[in-house]
Amino acid sequence: MKLPTLREVGTEAKLLLIGIPVFIWTMIPIYHMFLFAISPKEDAFSGKLWPDHPTLHNFSIVFHQQHYFLRDFWIQFWNSTVIALAAGALTLFVATAAAFSISRLKVPGGRAVMNLALFTYFIPAAFLAVPMYRTMGNYGLLNNHWSLILAMVTIASPYAIWVLKQASDKLPVELDEAATMDGATTLQLFRLVYVPLMMPSLVAIGTYAILLAWNEYLYAFLLLSKDTDITLPVALGNFLAADDSPWELLMTTGFIYALPPAAVYYAFKRYMVGGLTAGAVKS
Repeated sequence: MKLPTLREVGTEAKLLLIGIPVFIWTMIPIYHMFLFAISPKEDAFSGKLWPDHPTLHNFSIVFHQQHYFLRDFWIQFWNSTVIALAAGALTLFVATAAAFSISRLKVPGGRAVMNLALFTYFIPAAFLAVPMYRTMGNYGLLNNHWSLILAMVTIASPYAIWVLKQASDKLPVELDEAATMDGATTLQLFRLVYVPLMMPSLVAIGTYAILLAWNEYLYAFLLLSKDTDITLPVALGNFLAADDSPWELLMTTGFIYALPPAAVYYAFKRYMVGGLTAGAVKS
């Protein structure tokens, strides 16, 4: 068994010295959110590192919708889920087709279109919220889930196309030539060769688009208004409208809402790291 060298030990020690404080600093807000979630209302601001009487009563209130602000909790949770999954699926469809056309089919002007799409990121997404609101209004899509889905696809697609195009460029062109010589059509080439080889990047981009839509607040706030249509992040913002906000319920709902994306990320994190960096370094 080879023993690590002094230089390798020093490198690992440096990484630990940096990583441990960053990890602790990142976990502190999550820990305090959990403390609020298991604390009774009277102990929520006690400042203690652990409540004297921890309870799961707040979770029961949220799950059974036993508060005015939580009367549509499950509907709003479902809205967030549907919108996030639809935005992820549409982003994948648009980005995969575009990257295939630009990288493998060499469509004339494809690279220029991709660069123009990336240029939109020079404008902060928040500045585009009002124009997006007016656009959706012109097409009669306000207060419709499709308005938020299309807005999220618009925001996510340029980056998704760029990542997939870079990953696609790394695939050997000989695979396309061999499939074409065997009589494969363009659609078969896409379905049987391109998609399977691109799967890590596709999973990464799909996860990115889902999490982007799942956490969106500004566009959801502008484009949706009915309590039964809004997403849960907007509903959480309603807690702050009260003079005596139930912070323990707000933190409990936020903690529950954070669990699905955390599960998705950890389930696909190996794809996230490899897929999002694919093509960043030329071989």
